[in-house]
Amino acid sequence: MDNKRIIIAIDGHSSCGKSTFAKAIAARLGYIFIDTGAMYRAVTLYALEHGAIAMGIVDEERIEAMLCDIEISFRFNSERGASDIYVNGDLVEGKIRTIEVSNCVSAVSSMGAVRRKLVAMQQQMGRNGGVVMDGRDIGTVVFPTAELKIYMTADPMVRAERRYKELTAKGDSVTLEEVYENVVSRDKADMSRAISPLRKADDAIVLDNSAMSVEEQMAWFDEQYRRVIGA
Repeated sequence: MDNKRIIIAIDGHSSCGKSTFAKAIAARLGYIFIDTGAMYRAVTLYALEHGAIAMGIVDEERIEAMLCDIEISFRFNSERGASDIYVNGDLVEGKIRTIEVSNCVSAVSSMGAVRRKLVAMQQQMGRNGGVVMDGRDIGTVVFPTAELKIYMTADPMVRAERRYKELTAKGDSVTLEEVYENVVSRDKADMSRAISPLRKADDAIVLDNSAMSVEEQMAWFDEQYRRVIGA
């Protein structure tokens, strides 16, 4: 579309299709996609696997001590046409999407030490522009000067139904009620945490995709992108 390579920040609620939207934008523009939510999920998975979370109880001191042992990277998977996430060289793309990780990730991501480490990593990854980054605090904390900021939302039940279909398609044994409760509790936790709570940046554009197809969302994006780059 244009040679100017900008930073596109996409924030919003869980399970509203941020990653799908961001991946489609990155593919269209030839940008790098950075899934920051996956990074927080990766730290949560590592904590679960190494005993720092047990019975839903998060041991913050143990997790903070583990952070120096965690290296996160993304590698492009040509079969999927998207990037996979690795922790210390191990592929964890599938493992981070379980309901167990979902139930613990808000507590882990609210930790100041975790956010500081991952925000620094994210800023390093996006320093040269040409990136699409999605998460909870990209437009407010990670890249407050991003040229295009989008705040995504959708009705909680619509989001729960989308997530339920994803999980059951992978063979996970969950109920729609469980997923809905997780979505609502994630919203509350994300918006009320003390450090980097989920909120709309003052200059972000709201996209409510409750009743929008992917094609309609991309048409909406094209309009916003052209406005920003002056095309």
